Amino acid sequence: MDHNLITTAFTIDGYRVKQNLGVVRGIVVRSRSIFGTIGASLQTLIGGNISLFTELCEKTRKDSFELMVQHAEELGANGIIGFRYDANEVMSSVTEVLAYGTAVIIEKV
Repeated sequence: MDHNLITTAFTIDGYRVKQNLGVVRGIVVRSRSIFGTIGASLQTLIGGNISLFTELCEKTRKDSFELMVQHAEELGANGIIGFRYDANEVMSSVTEVLAYGTAVIIEKV
């Protein structure tokens, strides 16, 4: 799927929605390793960006996004509209990241 056809908006300029295929999602549940937690704790002493957590968050969002795209492709979609992320703490040090949107078949106008 062309990632240019995935948007947080509910329309894509130059295209019309031919068919709505429903909600698609990608869910990833991650925990921090003890080593990552120790390393990040040391980074908090210095202040600034905590790169270990930033990398973990970025990878988790990327993975959930790709799972959502895979789900949409399995339904035959060529676009996703209304794309969003959500995150919840499942338990201490365990977080769920959800990427979701509406899978659509779109065509150029």
